[in-house]
Amino acid sequence: MRLGQIKWHGGAITAAIFNHTSARPIPDYTLCELISRAEKLGASLAEVAEEFSIPKPVAAEPLIPLQPREVWAAAPGDRRPRVYLKGTARVCVGPGQTIGIHPDSQFTAPGAEIGVVLGARGRVLGYTLANDISAWDTEGEDPLYLGQSKTFSASCALGPVMVTADEIGDPAELSISCTITRDGATIFSGEICGGQFADRLADTIQFLMRANPVPPGSVLLTGAGLAVGEKTALEAGDSVTIRAEQIGELTNRAAMV
Repeated sequence: MRLGQIKWHGGAITAAIFNHTSARPIPDYTLCELISRAEKLGASLAEVAEEFSIPKPVAAEPLIPLQPREVWAAAPGDRRPRVYLKGTARVCVGPGQTIGIHPDSQFTAPGAEIGVVLGARGRVLGYTLANDISAWDTEGEDPLYLGQSKTFSASCALGPVMVTADEIGDPAELSISCTITRDGATIFSGEICGGQFADRLADTIQFLMRANPVPPGSVLLTGAGLAVGEKTALEAGDSVTIRAEQIGELTNRAAMV
């Protein structure tokens, strides 16, 4: 099932079931609220979404799939995965919204990744596309600058929808591409396969949850990003598009924040 959020009835952010051309609203719920309701009922998210949605589809554009309670990011480590807090919904944007370039950075770059939407006790509810924007030169100055390099306004884009885990099946089969265009010309293009994060996903979640009860409705960025060289550091006006066939396309334009 493809889930996300739309504006509906007076502009309220409302959870919805998507097909490729329309959406079925789930009145009175955001997606995070729907996740919490499914957890309380002990039912699957897809079952609860189907039960509470209206039968008639409406034309609507997807917003950010959810306002995550927390966003965590991961990277491979020598002895254990490295996990760190990226932020909360405050630093996140959705499809078509502006992503940020850190004003103190000369090398802010996108990170095309899969975002894993987590339920209670780290259960995988589904997958979305994620852009983990980072100020790499800031982090390179001093490891203690990690927070400043990773957490700033509009430093995480999510979308266009969340696809439930049962529909994805094997996340190793996900292929992610990233394209950066500037003044109509492509300055970067690359692709990675899901196997780069899927093999270590269970271990990463296990380490994330140790003595750290991450709340349902949080997102884990898997760290399987495409390497973007310093020559293609983001500039204001650049457009970044991340694609995965099973999920869709996430496009954002960069601006100084």
